[in-house]
Amino acid sequence: MARHTGAMAPQINVGDKAPDFTLSDQYGTKISTAELRQGRGVLVVFFPFAFSGICTGELTEIRDDLGAFQNEHVVVVAVSCDPVFSLRAWDDREGYFFPLLSDFWPHGGVARQYGVFDEAGGFAHRGTFFLDPDGIVRWCLTNAPGERRDFSGFHETLNKIIGA
Repeated sequence: MARHTGAMAPQINVGDKAPDFTLSDQYGTKISTAELRQGRGVLVVFFPFAFSGICTGELTEIRDDLGAFQNEHVVVVAVSCDPVFSLRAWDDREGYFFPLLSDFWPHGGVARQYGVFDEAGGFAHRGTFFLDPDGIVRWCLTNAPGERRDFSGFHETLNKIIGA
């Protein structure tokens, strides 16, 4: 079930086919959601800025409990409009074990496709989308700036899908 908070609602919702995208990770490697979805789901976590407090807390939550977010059924990618070099420096400091993808150029292109780009601020809102292996959105959540996301809906949806 989708839960939308804050002023924005995503353009894509539960049941929609999510746009596939290819972006560079913190090491400059191209990562494609279409390739990641081969037999598993993808949790796409948009975040506003590397090195910011709430974003660091959220991605640290994923890192510190990675088995609850990433396993044989699902892989995690985090997306921001930061350049690759910023994401690499942040990853070097924090030690994330999942791709940090740069939506820097064209600036916010993927965030726009998902309906979470803030035109005035030039950043992605906290949009979270769980895509099944066919690319269908099974759960989504959008939070306003400064509002920490709650991943419990993702965990409930994943457990229903895998029958846990």
